[in-house]
Amino acid sequence: MFSEKMEKAFELMEQAIQLLKKSLDTSYLDAYIENGDNLLDDFQIRVLDGKPDEETILKLKEIYKELQQIDLEPEEFRRLTQLLLLKGNKEEPVQANHQLTPDSIGFLFVYLMEQFFSQTSQLQILDISSGMGNLLLTVLLNLKLSKKAVIGYGVDVDDTLLSIASVNSGLTSVDMKLYHQDGLQELLIDPVDAAISDLPIGYYPNDEKAAGFTVAAPEGHTYAHHLLMEQAMKYVKPDGFGLFLVPANIFETEQSDNLKKWIQENVFLQGVIQLPDAMFQTEHSRKSILIIQNKGENSAQVKEVLLAKLASLKEPEKVTQFFQQFEAWKSSNLK
Repeated sequence: MFSEKMEKAFELMEQAIQLLKKSLDTSYLDAYIENGDNLLDDFQIRVLDGKPDEETILKLKEIYKELQQIDLEPEEFRRLTQLLLLKGNKEEPVQANHQLTPDSIGFLFVYLMEQFFSQTSQLQILDISSGMGNLLLTVLLNLKLSKKAVIGYGVDVDDTLLSIASVNSGLTSVDMKLYHQDGLQELLIDPVDAAISDLPIGYYPNDEKAAGFTVAAPEGHTYAHHLLMEQAMKYVKPDGFGLFLVPANIFETEQSDNLKKWIQENVFLQGVIQLPDAMFQTEHSRKSILIIQNKGENSAQVKEVLLAKLASLKEPEKVTQFFQQFEAWKSSNLK
């Protein structure tokens, strides 16, 4: 259930996006970006080559006047942006790798980050394939609510998705630095405390670039999610964690041997959390959260790798059972 102010804000934002979409003759996502830029520019309407037209401008001014009266907290604004983007995806479906990471999974990442960094007050977090930025934004905003100082770094090759992430980070006033580039190129960032990502599934087309990675396939294209995981952990500090949403069968594919080799040589595999089957339409699409940790003076391979399967993210008692299992494992295994 959403509050009355959230419902009103959604209605007004949706009206503004649809007005811009029609007047600018553009896609829903581009209209979403245009609307967001207007809001960030103190509700000023950008006009280029006579677009939007005068009638649309007058209607937008009335909408923006009402929006300015609605006071939303940053996390409320994030949920609002997510609802709008989900609405847009119904109108103009995007490919699977570009879809928003569901909040139920995002909040699980938040919980894990709070557990692994309970004694840390300042955190820098990298998402090597940030897309629209919903996962990174969810983690940053909710860690901020728990009084941690957080900075996020998002990388994506798709400029439209990155523009959406930029708008959303601006609307929620979160410290997120975004980089428009292939995640496998050299990143101009200092080492971070953790890497998180809902990794895109598929093959990476540049075999020459892939050849420089341990996970590279001996012939043919390499899985992009393997490469991005290896790349992300290069930018994580010693003892730092990586939390990655990956195919549930990641250790059973024809390219798993090189992935296992990289894990054995470079990081510690600390846990695998299988998400509820009901969240996925087919067995092939099921996913898990892979927990890995960089080697360092204060880390070691756990005595017992966490192997957990979440029965449900909708039933509180099932989630509580998982929390209890995780916290018992953590107290027995992690330094």
